[in-house]
Amino acid sequence: MTRIGFGIDIGGSGIKGATVDLKKGSLAADRVRIPTPQPSLPEAVADTVAEVLSAFDLEPGVPVGVTFPGIIQHGVVLTAANMDPSWVNVDVQELFTKRTGHDVFAVNDGDAAGVAEMAFGAGKKTRGTVMLTTLGTGVGTALFVDGHLVPNTELGHIPLVGHDDAEKWMAESIRDRESLTWEEWAERLQVYYSTLEFLFSPDLFIVGGGVSKKHENFLPLLDLRTPIVPARTRNEAGIIGAAVLANEARAGQEGKKKQKGTAKTGKKKSKDGTKGGSKAATAKPQKSSKG
Repeated sequence: MTRIGFGIDIGGSGIKGATVDLKKGSLAADRVRIPTPQPSLPEAVADTVAEVLSAFDLEPGVPVGVTFPGIIQHGVVLTAANMDPSWVNVDVQELFTKRTGHDVFAVNDGDAAGVAEMAFGAGKKTRGTVMLTTLGTGVGTALFVDGHLVPNTELGHIPLVGHDDAEKWMAESIRDRESLTWEEWAERLQVYYSTLEFLFSPDLFIVGGGVSKKHENFLPLLDLRTPIVPARTRNEAGIIGAAVLANEARAGQEGKKKQKGTAKTGKKKSKDGTKGGSKAATAKPQKSSKG
């Protein structure tokens, strides 16, 4: 694995990016943050992503990981709850690759944060079922079973009693918008995490997002059977996880190319060997000379 990667985290309010030390699991430079364009149209966001990248002297060939707040399947956006609806069905990898000139790997924002925490943070070496949630403009989630990611869970949108979409009632942005006290917000979080606990019986909850820096104000107020801890990579998790996944995707592509090259070489040798064997089999034995 190469030492340096690059990650960009796209959110409803800001787009931030930085180089990442892939061995330490930390930012290798100060991150750059630019407000998300409003409206958050694909072309406008692509321009902002390119602007973030231009702030760094990034070597050619370094893969770029980009998070997106929605379901990403094979590089294509399927949902865009906190972004402009025109994102749906956009091939975000193709769009950003063309705009930036770098190979871009796109991933769900919650999944990227989860990968960072499982590799370098609170979930490291944890077996069983681990669930990460990110509390911000919306609510991102990532689910891991024995270290394996179950992608695109998007459990921030599950219905709760009296509410069709959980994040529209209990996201950190709602706490700010409605000026909720920590105790009032914790009551809503209690309903949400109790529901997740009932549905999945996780071994560990990890809570990320910018508000996780203030975890002591609300996590102790929750009454759960499952241990719940703040993310160690905090608000940098999306950037770190995106860079890690982009590097893994690049390594996978290079591995496939090598396998194809090896297969072709082996096939050629096989053909050559068959021809040689055929000649040896059909060669006529020489007659012995009479003495």
